[in-house]
Amino acid sequence: MREIFLGMLGLCMGTTIASGVVAFIISLGIVPRFAGITGSAAQVRLYEECSMLGAVLGNVVFLYQRALPLGNPGLAVYGSFSGIFLGSWVVALGEVVNIYAILIRRIGLVKGIGLVIFSMALGKVVGSLWFFFF
Repeated sequence: MREIFLGMLGLCMGTTIASGVVAFIISLGIVPRFAGITGSAAQVRLYEECSMLGAVLGNVVFLYQRALPLGNPGLAVYGSFSGIFLGSWVVALGEVVNIYAILIRRIGLVKGIGLVIFSMALGKVVGSLWFFFF
């Protein structure tokens, strides 16, 4: 009985935290901004619902530690989508709080902004590969 109670408590607490994180992402306007950039603004509500569903399902998978029998291709797809999500989240959060605009103004960067963004993405990829393989 104790394990059932602790399992349910963990699920409820994790869902609360995951919902808070997704609500934070949505309240910053990151989801509508992505929808506007991609030209799919009519599906903003669907994106927000998918974000909440992903948070809840991710919490359940993490809590119950069940392996999904998807093999290496499934791992590659999952890792790619996770990396894209995390990278987009970091860049969007930085954009929302105007970090890049302030940095570019302070260092006087006029040309090569695309190269700077590409370098940041490349650094993220190299750092992730270093972490996972070494």
